Amino acid sequence: MHTEDPRYAHPDDGFPAQQQKQPGQTEQMRPTPDHGEDSYEGHGRLAGRHALITGGDSGIGRAVAIAFAREGADVAIVHMPEEQTDADETLRLVREAGRTGLGLAGDVRDEEFATECVLEARRALGDLDILVLNAGYQHDVPGFAHLDTEAMRRVFDTNLAGMLFSARAAFPNLQPGSSIIVTASIQSFEPSSGLIDYAMTKAAQVAFVKALAEEAGPRGVRVNAVAPGPIWTPLIPGTGWDEDKIRNFGADTPLGRAGQPAELAGAYVYLASGEASYVSGAVLPVTGGKPL
Repeated sequence: MHTEDPRYAHPDDGFPAQQQKQPGQTEQMRPTPDHGEDSYEGHGRLAGRHALITGGDSGIGRAVAIAFAREGADVAIVHMPEEQTDADETLRLVREAGRTGLGLAGDVRDEEFATECVLEARRALGDLDILVLNAGYQHDVPGFAHLDTEAMRRVFDTNLAGMLFSARAAFPNLQPGSSIIVTASIQSFEPSSGLIDYAMTKAAQVAFVKALAEEAGPRGVRVNAVAPGPIWTPLIPGTGWDEDKIRNFGADTPLGRAGQPAELAGAYVYLASGEASYVSGAVLPVTGGKPL
């Protein structure tokens, strides 16, 4: 029996030039990302659990929603109103797995919405014991002198304020065995000048995970992060990169290619499951071999 070569686990013919406005749509991407629709097989590791995933309509969020549902969890996803088409497809896949699927449309930058979506997920699902803080925004910065204030504030408000609003709403009612998982980034540790504000927020997310894990541990609640490397999601054509940057996306990793959202799902399942019962305050890299 031969083990699959990770360099060729997913087709890698480069990426054609493409750009979208954020938040981006899956159906416009070429090639279409793999979220594990045809490959992820569940084993009941999250049976009876109840999860909320921000940014759960597409990309990493969709892959996690599919995996959680196939592992036995009911799933609520938060998405922007303009992402309804993507959200509907994700919820179809959750329900196809025989689980409850709930969509919550809004912007996590809005404190009232970011708080209420947590409360609504708990009401609708009957409980909430997994919170995945995945919603994110990034944009290309052509040079520090040209850092756009409005775009910078959107990065900070989405990646930090929105994350904090939802985590704060969920935290008081999380019971022992519950789990918070943040989508950080390799940018937390290896920042790029063209993503300076995004990288700052990702570094802050790591500090958040480590600090909250200190408080949450004595309550039996675990707090961790996943740090993706270059992953092919709608965020990428929405970043504003040129043709060359898109075409060679991920080629600088030791494995020589970009990752697919499906390749992240197992990391989130592990951190949410009992298999990670002694893991808290950790950052799990899924980077194609790039060191943190």
